[in-house]
Amino acid sequence: MKKALVVGVGPLNGLGGQLCKKIAKNNFEVYVAGRTEDSINQVVKSIHDDGNKAKPIVVDITNENQTKRMIKEVGIGLDFAVYNVGNNTPGKIIDIDADYFKQSWETGCFGAFLFSKEVIKVFLKENTPGTLLFTGASASLRGKANFGAFNSAKGALRNLAQAIAKEYAENSIHVGHVIVDGGLAGERIKKKLSDFDQRVKEGRLIDIESVTDAYMFLYNQNKRAWTFELDVRTNKENW
Repeated sequence: MKKALVVGVGPLNGLGGQLCKKIAKNNFEVYVAGRTEDSINQVVKSIHDDGNKAKPIVVDITNENQTKRMIKEVGIGLDFAVYNVGNNTPGKIIDIDADYFKQSWETGCFGAFLFSKEVIKVFLKENTPGTLLFTGASASLRGKANFGAFNSAKGALRNLAQAIAKEYAENSIHVGHVIVDGGLAGERIKKKLSDFDQRVKEGRLIDIESVTDAYMFLYNQNKRAWTFELDVRTNKENW
């Protein structure tokens, strides 16, 4: 059985959690990685309840030693890796402090560098035509007022992903970047929006299951017709 690793997993009804469940249903043993033990354990339990295989890993992806230990724990057979880390970090430039900005960049981009480096080492060592995908956002492509820290991190992540894609295509390693352009109909945004149900009914929030389908689409692509970047949004999104 092939192995998959998804880092940046939060609530069960979030993109990371639902992506783990989707990958597991496609005959993978999924390693569910994140910073909050309770959250990743819930995802693992749900995958087990579906009759599929998964293991939890608690990790701070910005810590190089922890990242290396995580990859070592996954071991041989890794074929599919997803970097899904990076929460929204709003704030005007003159109001945010240096540590806040640095943390946004570290989770959004530096952690992706550490993760990618170790994943690609495994792919090359095992001579595996693996797939490495990154989760982007609207901020990946444009700067927006009050989101300088987040824009900087996501823009840097996109450039990093594109560089890796060009470096390792000749090794049959497929690197892709998924831009999620808009709010996801998941647990995090549900807690923030009093009109969540109405927005879902009106189709103004992105369907998570459809987004996970996009990741599997990229994984299943033939190398003679690879996609680097794929963007997803609702038909109501003003883009």
